[in-house]
Amino acid sequence: MDWVLFTVILVVILALVFDFTNGFHDAGNAIATVVATKVLSPRTAVIFGAVLNFVGALLGTEVAATIGKGLVDQEFVQLTTVVSCLISAIAWNFFTWHRGLPTSSSHALVGSLIGATIFASSDGYTHVHFDSVVAKVIVPMLSSPLIGFIVGFTLMTLLAWSVYQWSNDRIKAIFGKLQIVSAGFMALSHGHNDAQKSMGIIALALIIAWPQPDFTVPLWVIISCAICMGAGTLVGGWRIIRTLSSKLIKLQTIHGFAAETTSAGIIMGVSHFGIPVSTTQIITSSIMGVGATKRLGAVRWTVVGNIIWAWVLTLPCTILFSGLVTVIINSIFG
Repeated sequence: MDWVLFTVILVVILALVFDFTNGFHDAGNAIATVVATKVLSPRTAVIFGAVLNFVGALLGTEVAATIGKGLVDQEFVQLTTVVSCLISAIAWNFFTWHRGLPTSSSHALVGSLIGATIFASSDGYTHVHFDSVVAKVIVPMLSSPLIGFIVGFTLMTLLAWSVYQWSNDRIKAIFGKLQIVSAGFMALSHGHNDAQKSMGIIALALIIAWPQPDFTVPLWVIISCAICMGAGTLVGGWRIIRTLSSKLIKLQTIHGFAAETTSAGIIMGVSHFGIPVSTTQIITSSIMGVGATKRLGAVRWTVVGNIIWAWVLTLPCTILFSGLVTVIINSIFG
C-alpha cells in the first residue's frame, strides 16, 4: 500500500477515535444536568444526547476550517505531525476521563496540534499562527468561563425573581419540561462545535496528502464524524456526568434549564464565527454561576479547584506530550 494512503487512513481512524472519545468525554456535559434533576433517566438522556449530537455535527464546518487551516501552516505540516497530534489528544482524553475530570477535548486537540507542529522541525514554531491561537483559543479559553458564570448567574437571578411566588411543584413541573428542550439545545450545540474539530483534522490530512486550492470538508468526513460523536455519546461519559451532576452542586430543574440554556446559547454563537471553544468550560462555569445564586457556599469549590487546574494544564501538557510523540515518530520514520 502507498505510504501516503496508509498514513491518511491512519489519520482518519485516529481522528474518528478521538471523535468517539470526545463523545463519551464531553457529551456527558450536555446531559449531566438533565440526569441530575431526574427529568430524564440516564439511558434516555444518553440516547437523546446521542441523536442531537449527531444532528448538530451536520450543521456547519466553520470550526473545522479554523482547526484545519487557521492555526498552523498546512503546507508545512506533515502527515506524521497530524498522527502525533491525534495520539496525544486521545491519550489526554482517556487520562482525564479516567480521573473523572471534565476537561476540554478541544484544547487537548489544539494543544496537541501546536506541539506536534513546533517539534516537527527546528523552525516548527514559525509555522504556528500564534495570532490566531491567541484570538481563537487563548482569549476564548480565558473569557468563556467568565461569560458562562456571569450569564448563568444573571439568567438564574431573573428566573428566580420571575417565579418566586410559584410553588415548588409548579416550578419542577414546568421547568422539567423546559429542561428537555434546553438539554437538547445543549447537545445540539455540542455536536455543532466539537465534531467539527475532528472534521478539520481529517480535512487537513487530505489537503497535505493531495493539495487543493480551497479548504473543504468532504461529505463523508462530516457524516463519519457525526456518527462517531453520536456513538461516543451513546457509550456515555458516566464519570464526567457524575462530577457535573452531583459533585459540583445540587441542581433542581430550574437550575438545569438556566445552565443548559446559557451554555448552548454561547456555544452556538461562537460556532457561527468558527471559534473552537470548550463546551466543558462553558457548561461547568454556567453551573457554577447558576449555583452561586443560591449562595456561594452551595458550590463545592474544592471540586471547582480541581477542574480549573485541569483546564490550566491541558494546553501545556498536550503541547509537550505531542512534541514528545512527534520526536519519537520522526526518529523512527524520519
